[in-house]
Amino acid sequence: MRANVPSPRRITSWIMRPTGTLTEREQDRLLNVRIACPDIARAYDLARCFHDLMTNRLGTLLPDWIDQAEQDAPTPIRSFAGYLRHDLAAVTAGLTLEWSSSKVEGNANRVKTLKRAMYGRASFQLLRIRILTRPQNR
Repeated sequence: MRANVPSPRRITSWIMRPTGTLTEREQDRLLNVRIACPDIARAYDLARCFHDLMTNRLGTLLPDWIDQAEQDAPTPIRSFAGYLRHDLAAVTAGLTLEWSSSKVEGNANRVKTLKRAMYGRASFQLLRIRILTRPQNR
């Protein structure tokens, strides 16, 4: 009989969710997985640390996190850290400064989605009206 091993997707969801939202059973199963697999335990620790860097805007600590990840992290996290190092100044600024282009990026994404959905189906005038008017529930 095969052991009830959680899927990689399930384990990832446990790691990425805030600890307080996990049920007691999920916490126990995540602990068992972390004990059984050192790579998952290391990925968990680095993901939690990176989450803290992001939520608390601690961009000045990013080089230390990258050093840790490049030394002993599983390969996907190591490569992610390498990509962060390539543009360290911009990533550090994004994790430190209060300014953000997220509203602009969100609006550009909304326009592209509308444009894609309406391609070949409606006139430019209707597209213009849909872009300039926003639904009330947002």
